[in-house]
Amino acid sequence: MHNTIFSLPVTKPISATLSQRQRDQLPVIVVDHPAVRAAVALQGAHLLSWQPANEAPVLWLSDNTPFTPHVAIRGGVPICFPWFGPFSTPNHGFARLLPWEFTAHSEDEHGVQLTFTLRDNEETRKSWPHEFTLIARFNLGKECRIELEAHGDYSMTSALHTYFHIGSISDIHISGLGTSFIDKVDEGKLATQHGDLVFTDRTDRIYTQPQATSIVHDPILKRTIEVHHSNNSDVVAWNPGAALSRTISDMTDEGYKTFVCVETARIHQPLVASAKAPARLTTVIRVKK
Repeated sequence: MHNTIFSLPVTKPISATLSQRQRDQLPVIVVDHPAVRAAVALQGAHLLSWQPANEAPVLWLSDNTPFTPHVAIRGGVPICFPWFGPFSTPNHGFARLLPWEFTAHSEDEHGVQLTFTLRDNEETRKSWPHEFTLIARFNLGKECRIELEAHGDYSMTSALHTYFHIGSISDIHISGLGTSFIDKVDEGKLATQHGDLVFTDRTDRIYTQPQATSIVHDPILKRTIEVHHSNNSDVVAWNPGAALSRTISDMTDEGYKTFVCVETARIHQPLVASAKAPARLTTVIRVKK
């Protein structure tokens, strides 16, 4: 899927390293820079791909996902706003289903900086009666920094729902998650974990006392992925496992084997935006050999 995106024809040149292209029914901003390749769909300000020079793709994107208006994209980094999970309809909020405005960009020898903006409208106020301005900033180079900035007067839950490309779900382990978690596979019961997280079946956990950095250890791809969290209260770890994966139409039956979600989140302690200060949620991703 990543190579398909970068081979799409240019529909609108933006700069020497930026262009707009079309993937089926959705426009995509594509970065082709000496330091990094990346792509962001205007729907959802959805980071689809991030690949530093001389590195394999860091994010996972489903081969089955549709690029259709108002349909969620499976993979990359969906932005969950203004709620996380099935709190209301649609699941994980409406921000990932709406077209955002591409409002600013800059670049230097180290990479590119992209800014996208979403504002409330008549449709959003039907399901969530608040005025808001949501800004997503991406600094893309050797590392990937994503900042979500929410302006207005409200509280909300949110997550940067990152899908990481891995060698095999049965071989990785994740450190830095903490010991206490809500087990969504086991009816939301509170549980504890000692040591690193390993995956033997479906896993869906909200870690409520995480460390500032989660690390995905991947022996097959011979790398570690550091996920640095800021302004979060939680970190979510998710993989659907074999049985659930077969029921997800926008994922191949074997798709679960090559991704893991590690999500910077505010769930049990909602974010609060006010006239005095916006709310922020930030993740920084680094790859180490």
